[in-house]
Amino acid sequence: MTMNLAVDIGNSYIKAAVYHAGELCGNFRFNKKEGILKKFEKIFDNYPYIKHAILSSTADDVDDIKLFLEERCTYFIRLDENTPIPIVNEYATPETLGCDRIAAAVGGYYIYPRHNVVIVDFGSAITIDLLTKDGAFTGGNISPGLSMRFKALNTFTDKLPLCEAVEETEFLGNSTRTAVESGVINSVVFEIEGYLKRFEKYYGEIKILFTGGDGNYFAKRLKNPIFANCDLVVYGLNQILEYNVQKRN
Repeated sequence: MTMNLAVDIGNSYIKAAVYHAGELCGNFRFNKKEGILKKFEKIFDNYPYIKHAILSSTADDVDDIKLFLEERCTYFIRLDENTPIPIVNEYATPETLGCDRIAAAVGGYYIYPRHNVVIVDFGSAITIDLLTKDGAFTGGNISPGLSMRFKALNTFTDKLPLCEAVEETEFLGNSTRTAVESGVINSVVFEIEGYLKRFEKYYGEIKILFTGGDGNYFAKRLKNPIFANCDLVVYGLNQILEYNVQKRN
């Protein structure tokens, strides 16, 4: 029996997932700061049949993790712009494209084959990308994430408080704190709603995928039929790994 390990290293956290025959066997999320290799050792202890691994990272200083995975696996991929993928990448500068974005697009390709798919990743930044029904990643846009917007208002003004997401918001705040809360949250909602209307205008029927830490939060706040999958990136990574394993064989 052979298992796969998909690892996504983001700006704040590391996500890892173990798959066997396309089925999720284990899911992990931990902080980047402490005892990373010990956490990976524990994953391998619990899943001794891991033989293949793929690593995606927004950072460059992951040589220790890369070396660990290379030593423990018979087949390892560090995802970059040269890695074969099952979709067409039409990005003008593929070397600058975040691996998490292309992995999420691949995940969308397998969840909604032969459909136009809009993928919104609510992380430190918000990315909104388009995968066409022909399987082409055409690109997308990047804007500040929810936490970044709250911090910017607090950092670059003298009197606005540092706020965070709340479950209940009004259209208009009636205090400074609720004005910031509603202003930031509604700005994201209106932004995404505007994008979705424009996509529908130009591409017709679209499927919508939300992912990232705030994906479920915003899926509840938009009227469109949305599938929220917080593990979309690692799912896409596993599909890329499987694609390359099959090509190799």
